Amino acid sequence: MSRNILVLGAGMVGVSVAWHLARRGHRVTLVDRREPGRETSFGNAGIIQREAVRPYAFPRDLGTLLRVLPNREVDIRYRPTGMVSAAVPLLQYWHNSGGARYDRIVKEWASLIMRCQDAHAPMIEAAGAEDLIRKGGWLELYRTQSALDERVAKAREDRERFGVEYEVLSAEQLQAAEPYLARELVGAIHWTQPWMVSDPGALVQAYARNFEEQGGRLLQASVEGITREGNGWHVSTSEGAHEADQVVVALGPWSSDVLMQLGIRVPLFVKRGYHMHYSTEQGATLNHWVMDAERGFLLEPMRAGIRLTTGAELADLNAPPKYKQLAAAERAARNLFPLGKRRDAEPWKGARPCMPDMKPVIGPAPGKDGLWLAFGHGHQGFTLGPATGELLAQMMDGETPAIDMTPFAVDRF
Repeated sequence: MSRNILVLGAGMVGVSVAWHLARRGHRVTLVDRREPGRETSFGNAGIIQREAVRPYAFPRDLGTLLRVLPNREVDIRYRPTGMVSAAVPLLQYWHNSGGARYDRIVKEWASLIMRCQDAHAPMIEAAGAEDLIRKGGWLELYRTQSALDERVAKAREDRERFGVEYEVLSAEQLQAAEPYLARELVGAIHWTQPWMVSDPGALVQAYARNFEEQGGRLLQASVEGITREGNGWHVSTSEGAHEADQVVVALGPWSSDVLMQLGIRVPLFVKRGYHMHYSTEQGATLNHWVMDAERGFLLEPMRAGIRLTTGAELADLNAPPKYKQLAAAERAARNLFPLGKRRDAEPWKGARPCMPDMKPVIGPAPGKDGLWLAFGHGHQGFTLGPATGELLAQMMDGETPAIDMTPFAVDRF
């Protein structure tokens, strides 16, 4: 039976949810204050990460904690105010980042990641977005043999458990593949399964256009309030009020603000990140997406130039930007690859919505009939949006979802 559904949030997750619901014949309106794919989904590294079967854990070893403490690193930076305001979820995050808890989380998380490409593929085809996709994987670079050996051991385990495919490149093989990278690298892991996207925001927009072609409606407006009325829902926006049989909250880092209006508290915190695009010097070319694993930044050959993306900044969502982390990443990147001039007028800043157990929230809101949730994907909203949309649509239509969704229910908190 066709239902009138409002999906709040037009990032990769929200667009994918709306796409799947429209495909099933529902009347769907997708609401966001900006055009689709202009927030967090716009600024990421553009990798559909089939290999990412281990969510990012909080550092627990003393050496890493001492390294991060001076707050000058490329991979992790923090602001004291952000640490204080998110103290409880960060402590839970630390607690979940080791031992049997983390082992269980990896298994549950991997059940989503393993679906990512099968979920993206039909959307790419329907949207005619093949020109944005590049297959062949990406390179994880190492400067020390011990770090490379440690990562290879985990990769070997992931291949056996989760079907992750990779190749180990020697320094000579890496130089042949990427002749303009610095020579001090000892080797790399070539993750061969992932798909790269030359313009992440454009892929989200392509999916959104196809959603409209299926009869969906886009509404550019700010969400101002949400209330339960009768058997349905009333959503007030900057462009007027709207009624719906069901509502999906897929607002990424802003999801908790909307849910608090309904008395639903979720321990969401953010990891912010920055990017900048560059030209190249000396006629240099970059053939692969590459990550400097021991520095904590990525370089990606995008449509707009070579994109440099930083690691995580633990800060309040609305705190003003600080560009020291990007500057430090740029200095390290220039020693790795001959970057040229900056191409953007100013750096881009975004925020990844994170949960303390590293897993997203996907499913119904308990005690709120017709209210559904899809947020908290951390670093992998771009990878997991289509899988989330597929699974949530199955749940909303009363079907048994393709995987066990219990680990992603909001009532786990």
